[in-house]
Amino acid sequence: MPSDDLQAAQEAARAHPLLEQFITHLSVERGLSGNTVDAYRRDLARYLRFLGEAGVGDVRQAREADVSALVRALDGVGLEPASIARGLSAVKTFHRFLASEGLAAGDPAERVIPPRMRRGLPAVLNIFEVERLLEQPDLTTPLGVRDRAMLETLYALGVRVSELIALRTSDLLLDAEVVRVIGKGDKERVVPVGAEAMEHVLYYLRNVRPQLVKPHSGDVVFLNWRGRRLTRMAVWKMLKGYTRKAEIQKDVSPHTLRHSFATHLLEGGADLRAVQEMLGHADISTTQIYTHLDREYLKEVHRTFHPRG
Repeated sequence: MPSDDLQAAQEAARAHPLLEQFITHLSVERGLSGNTVDAYRRDLARYLRFLGEAGVGDVRQAREADVSALVRALDGVGLEPASIARGLSAVKTFHRFLASEGLAAGDPAERVIPPRMRRGLPAVLNIFEVERLLEQPDLTTPLGVRDRAMLETLYALGVRVSELIALRTSDLLLDAEVVRVIGKGDKERVVPVGAEAMEHVLYYLRNVRPQLVKPHSGDVVFLNWRGRRLTRMAVWKMLKGYTRKAEIQKDVSPHTLRHSFATHLLEGGADLRAVQEMLGHADISTTQIYTHLDREYLKEVHRTFHPRG
């Protein structure tokens, strides 16, 4: 089944005949893959929404200033330059198509350039690396069950390590499939939790946590073998050990799973403001999303910008 974001993008295409015509061109005449066409749909649906909010009801009336404003807006909400370049590539290809088919008088995106790449981005795991990491704890041991539940929670919720170790059983609203997280400044947010992560957390709560509980434990969710709350360093060491065991050649920390959480949501078409809310950032401009270009998009960017592409 297509995601809600993809369904919305498909509806946007049907609502805009020029976009639907362009999508047909990509699928039929250029023979692009379904995933690549869907990515164009998402990027261009976002562009059309942006134009509409700016009072531009017809994409043929868009000006260079409108396209530049889109680039600035995406940069301002924390979207990484690589992802902005991908979106701008889609916009440029769309306008170039309209101009070449005689459907528009000119190409307002022709001279717009994406922001420069930033340096020093933290490591982000791809989905296969995340799965390999999650599979490392030994589920035949109590602490292995606990560690798997912790890793699942870090990735499923995108929480900071401080938020993970502070979780209490009363925060796990699993009947509603959400978790209450207390973030910086004691600000509370509610984050959905996926079925697989919920399954591992429930198993830990029912079968392992009772073995770890001591009179002083309180209702802290994740306990060490002394029945006390885990420290940040303990979680870091645990994760480092599993990273080595998984043979992942990256500098992985608990925050890496937070970055990976945000990256994979955005790559799947998630709304930036929804990601901001789940990460617990007060200002969307601080929401850092770490994305990697799809291989087909890399090819498309090369075709678009290279003089011999």
